[in-house]
Amino acid sequence: MNVYDSARMADVLAPSGYRLAAAAAEADLVILNTCHIREKAAEKVYSELGRLRPLQARARAAGRSLMIGVGGCVAQAEGGEMMRRAPFVDLVFGPQAYHRLADMVARAEGGERVQETEFPAESKFDALPAPRGRGPASAFLTVQEGCDKFCTFCVVPYTRGAEQSRPAAEVIAEARALAARGAVEITLLGQNVNAYHGAAPAGGGGEEWSLARLIRALAGIAGVERIRYTTSHPLDMDADLIAAHGDVPALMPQLHLPVQSGSDRVLAAMNRRYGADDYRAVVARLRAARPDIALSSDFIVGFPGETEADFESTLALVREVGFAQAFSFKYSARPGTPAAEAPDQVPEPVKAARLAVLQAELAAQARAFNRAAVGRVLDVLVDGRGRHPAQAAGRTPYLQPVHVACTDESQARGLRGRVVPARISAVHPNSLAGTLAGEGDGAADGPFARPVRA
Repeated sequence: MNVYDSARMADVLAPSGYRLAAAAAEADLVILNTCHIREKAAEKVYSELGRLRPLQARARAAGRSLMIGVGGCVAQAEGGEMMRRAPFVDLVFGPQAYHRLADMVARAEGGERVQETEFPAESKFDALPAPRGRGPASAFLTVQEGCDKFCTFCVVPYTRGAEQSRPAAEVIAEARALAARGAVEITLLGQNVNAYHGAAPAGGGGEEWSLARLIRALAGIAGVERIRYTTSHPLDMDADLIAAHGDVPALMPQLHLPVQSGSDRVLAAMNRRYGADDYRAVVARLRAARPDIALSSDFIVGFPGETEADFESTLALVREVGFAQAFSFKYSARPGTPAAEAPDQVPEPVKAARLAVLQAELAAQARAFNRAAVGRVLDVLVDGRGRHPAQAAGRTPYLQPVHVACTDESQARGLRGRVVPARISAVHPNSLAGTLAGEGDGAADGPFARPVRA
């Protein structure tokens, strides 16, 4: 979502004469778009500001202005403290206010230090300009923001606000615009995206559309060949959305479905409102609808009160479900959240030891998933050039990065924005390698990840 927001900030500033700079040292304005979900991410903001301050001083010594802004969730949560702690920062604004960025920058150019961290009454989406020029082959599209779940470890309800879904007609119009700019794949974004309940288009039937109905409509847009969505919550995987995974070909067989823990006791303490068996049941229904679906997930280890038995329950769930990819972290206390005040905090060495064990298991599953692709023909959406000459880069339906060998540079350039079949030949630490599938190789293969249940 921050990638999407950053691109829209650039769109907002374009009419004021701003364009993207290649490096901070060349810029007249540097904006840090920030995340507050973990302590380390928040602290990186201040570290980066420390690196920018000398650039600003040198620019001013040379008679040139270099303004510094901080946007996003850290700005929302710590705006006043940031203005005090970093007096050289010119503007601070939250994730719901960036549609006002041109006005904020103009005020800062006039010498005002600007802070806008109130939740505006109007929707920012109503004020955003249309994107310009050729866009990426794989584009992001925010359909929902905020969260009403109030997990005890999470700051999102406080920094992004309550759940809000954009009207379906508005989303469809933006998707059409993205397709017209060259988007072949669209990823629908939301803090809790599968809770989407946007107002129905005129004549669209009913008062609201679900995410499944929106996906079915987007799949009919000319040029859109792939659809994804993230991040989902297990509670909101309804029957229609699960069915869409089986009967909407454009909906890719990859899903990020965070579970956080395999212990019912810990899940209850997190206020996740489901148990480990509930999660297993959702996975079973998804696999019944789409047998080749690849799952990724989020895990938190060392949540307050987590025992060794709780951790073993998480390992058991991981081994039973199987994941193609996962993001795992030590619990990070966020100020203002209920879990931060819990009395039974887990010691850091224990967190670190458990994380190492979990990550080893998850990494082994990811390697097995990727190895199972070798020798198969998979459709790859080419969205750029590879690191080497005559090489194209893209992703499989399962979101695996692939470097595809081409006959020459011209062919590599010509593949951008196309979905092409590639035979996977090797697995590298962070990507797959392949060659363009020739005639007689047939269509891309279907289910292949049977060594692990990913």
